[in-house]
Amino acid sequence: MTLDTVVRVSCSVLGLWVGTALYGQGENQGGFLSPSNPPTHAPAGAIYLGRSVCAQCHPEEAASHISSPMANTLRPAAESDSLRSHPGLAFQAGRYSYRIVRNDDRFIYSVSDGEESVSEPLLWAFGSGKGAVTYVFQHQGDYYESRVSFYNPIQGLDFTTGTPHSHTASPIDAAGAKMSPSRVRDCFGCHSTGAVRASNVTLDQLIPGITCEGCHGAGGKHVAAIQAGHIEDAAKRIFNPGKLNTEQQLEFCGSCHISFSRAIETGVHGIENVRFQPYRLSNSRCYSPDDRRISCVACHNPHKEAEPDLRSYDSRCLACHGAPSRNTAAGEKVPPSCPVATRDCVTCHMPRYEIPGSHFNFTDHWIRVVKANEPYPG
Repeated sequence: MTLDTVVRVSCSVLGLWVGTALYGQGENQGGFLSPSNPPTHAPAGAIYLGRSVCAQCHPEEAASHISSPMANTLRPAAESDSLRSHPGLAFQAGRYSYRIVRNDDRFIYSVSDGEESVSEPLLWAFGSGKGAVTYVFQHQGDYYESRVSFYNPIQGLDFTTGTPHSHTASPIDAAGAKMSPSRVRDCFGCHSTGAVRASNVTLDQLIPGITCEGCHGAGGKHVAAIQAGHIEDAAKRIFNPGKLNTEQQLEFCGSCHISFSRAIETGVHGIENVRFQPYRLSNSRCYSPDDRRISCVACHNPHKEAEPDLRSYDSRCLACHGAPSRNTAAGEKVPPSCPVATRDCVTCHMPRYEIPGSHFNFTDHWIRVVKANEPYPG
C-alpha cells in the first residue's frame, strides 16, 4: 500500500471528507453534504416538483434521462418490465419451488417445499433490467429481498447474486432475506429519490428511480426563486455536481456506486467489487484527483444511458494518452501513447468480468495494462 493510499484511507475513516470544506455550504448543495448522506436523500423541508417541472427549462436532459437506467432503477412491481413481459416465472432449487404469477394488477411470489409454503405480493422491483432485477416484498410487517432475481441475459430466474443457495430452514427463509432498517434505508436511498427524508425512511413519499432532483436536490426553492425573479439566488438553491472536481465527483457518485472510502468500509474484496466503479477508477495509475479528464462525467453523461459503442471512448483516452497539444502546459508530462493501437482502448485496458452467478459482464474501471492470465486485482 502506497503512502498516498494510506493517507486517503486514513482521511476517509476519520471522516475528513465530510462537511462544507469539500462540498460547499448548506442549502445550495441540495442537502448533499457528505458521502454518508447520498444526494438522493432529502433534507428537512425539501420540496420535490418532479421531472415535468424540470423539463420546462431543461427539456433535452429530461427527455434523454427518462429512459436511462438511473431513472428506472426502481419501479413498483406492477410496472416492472421483467414481470409484465413474463406473467409466469418459475425456478427450482433443491426441494424448493419458486413461482411468480400475475394476479390482476399484482404479481404474487410463492415459495414451497411441497409441504409448507409462503406467498406474498411483490412490492418493488430493483434494477433497470439491463442485468438483473431483484424484488422486495413484505412478510409479517418486515421487508424482504427476494432470494431469486430475474436475469435479462437468461430471461429467467436464478439465485440473487451474493445470497446463500442452501441451508434454508423454512419457506420464508428460502423466499428472501429479511432487510434490516439500515438495509432498507440504503437500498431505497440509492434506488429512489426522496425515500429518506431528514434521516427517516418514508417509502410512502419516495419517487421511484433517480430523477433530476435525485442528483441536483429538491427543486422547490430553486423554482420559487426563479418565479420570483431572483435568478442569482435560484442558482444557489440547486446543486450542480458537474462543478465538483474529480475527487469530489468520485465521492458524490460513490455514495451509491461505492467510492474508495466506502469500499474500504465494506471490506469487499475480489471479483465482487468490480461493480464499485469509483473505487476501481481511483486505483488506476492514471487517476489524478485534480484532472477532470478522468472524472466520472468525462466519460459518462449522467442524463443518458452509457454509450454502448466502445470506440466512442477512444477520444477520452487519447485526451491524455496522445501527442502534446497546444493546451499542454510547459513541462507537463504527457502520458505515453499505447504502442499497440489507438482505438478500442477500453477493450484491452478496462476488461470485463462476470461476478459468479450474475449472468452479466461488468466493465472494470481500474484502468491498467492487463497481462495475460493475471489474477483479478483487488
